[in-house]
Amino acid sequence: MRTAYSVETVRAAERELMARLPDGALMQRAAAGLAAACAELLGKVYGARVVLLVGSGDNGGDALYAGARLARRGAGVSAVLLAPARTHAGGLAALRAAGGAVVDGVQDAASVGVGGAVERVLDRADFVIDGIVGIGGKGGLRPDAAQLACAARESGAPIVAVDLPSGVEADTGEVLGEAVRADATVTFGAYKQGLLIDPAKEYAGAVRLVDIGLSLPEVPELEALQYADVAALLPEPGPASDKYRRGVVGIAAGSARYPGAAVLAVAGALRGGAGAVRYVGPAADAVIARFPEALVSEGLPSKAGRVQAWVVGPGIGEDAGRVRDVLAADVPVLLDADGLRLADPAALRGRSAPTLLTPHAGEAAALLGVSREEVEGARLAAVRRLARELRATVLLKGSTTLVAGPDGGPVRVNPTGTSWLATAGSGDVLAGLAGALLSAGLSSLDAGSVAAYLHGLAGRRAADGAPVSAMGVAEGVSGAWRDVAVR
Repeated sequence: MRTAYSVETVRAAERELMARLPDGALMQRAAAGLAAACAELLGKVYGARVVLLVGSGDNGGDALYAGARLARRGAGVSAVLLAPARTHAGGLAALRAAGGAVVDGVQDAASVGVGGAVERVLDRADFVIDGIVGIGGKGGLRPDAAQLACAARESGAPIVAVDLPSGVEADTGEVLGEAVRADATVTFGAYKQGLLIDPAKEYAGAVRLVDIGLSLPEVPELEALQYADVAALLPEPGPASDKYRRGVVGIAAGSARYPGAAVLAVAGALRGGAGAVRYVGPAADAVIARFPEALVSEGLPSKAGRVQAWVVGPGIGEDAGRVRDVLAADVPVLLDADGLRLADPAALRGRSAPTLLTPHAGEAAALLGVSREEVEGARLAAVRRLARELRATVLLKGSTTLVAGPDGGPVRVNPTGTSWLATAGSGDVLAGLAGALLSAGLSSLDAGSVAAYLHGLAGRRAADGAPVSAMGVAEGVSGAWRDVAVR
């Protein structure tokens, strides 16, 4: 499992380690790891032209010491200093001793883009190392740093960020102003939360972790399941299994106007390993025509028969009665789409059985009473707040899917997916898939996390670089399940 930690947690671990090491040893470890990663990305160090963008903090020191190591291996290294009077003295001395050059970025700032020294070194650069701001930076880059970051991107040289891209918020993944867009990020000791969450994730590029010996808490602030974690959670029938032991999931979805939502939710549930799927609603004919194995009925969901979990909401229109009836059931419930709009928040908070909500950013914004832009810009804060206020597990869909429980434990971030999943009906498939996993006995946090992981893999498999339909995603779930299970 990949884990991420807050700035406060990382700094506490660094302080504890530095107290046991000689002065400067921790920075040297970081610089050695950074230099090794940059050398690997460069391929050939000797003769390469490397530009360091150096701020006043420890990230600037890391960049300078790494630059000195690359210079000793034959690279031509130039450091652009944004705060010459406050540049890390030891790192600057090491770079100069190794033959590196120095450019005063403040004095030459006016000439960026008009033939000055900064432009000249960037125009010739094969590689740029961003050491402007570290994990304590807030509010985006200052104008001079933003101008330099823009010039670095326009140079066309690959940019590697030190610890995290300068200008992004380490704890939240927010980008509150101008920031460096890196092609790769070399982070030290632990993943920072912002490296795994959009929009900051988009600025980080490929992320590489360098172990510097930190002792971190067993419980992180953020975690991302990997193949082995998902495989361990997948339900598998035993010799004594029957359809009831495997899990029966009820689907209260669809309407005369949106029968397809019911069909897609049932498709996701069947591919998600449910022993049986009970469908209740006005789209019964459409469901049974596509899936003759489904058990269909009309009337209230509570009269449909035995289920271990319910999915309610996709395409349900204005049928608040079905939503109320399902929320009164003493089994796990997944609430999606129209169900999120129709549900009484007090009924959600009063449930004793687990509840899993699966909003996209617009639906989350409506539930929170904020704008969609606020949710998309601060996804981690939004999913935590929604889970806490509604006392439910929340799966916030989007470019970075997050799953948060109501107890304030680690938030799960989903590492799989493709932009082709942004297609009508994709969320209905996800709802059915997660509902099937709930019926099999997974916790709401695990069901949401595993469903998001498989759904993302299925989307990748089905799309393969081209557009894909929601039913194509559903049909790809079995292959994604197999990929995970056999590893």
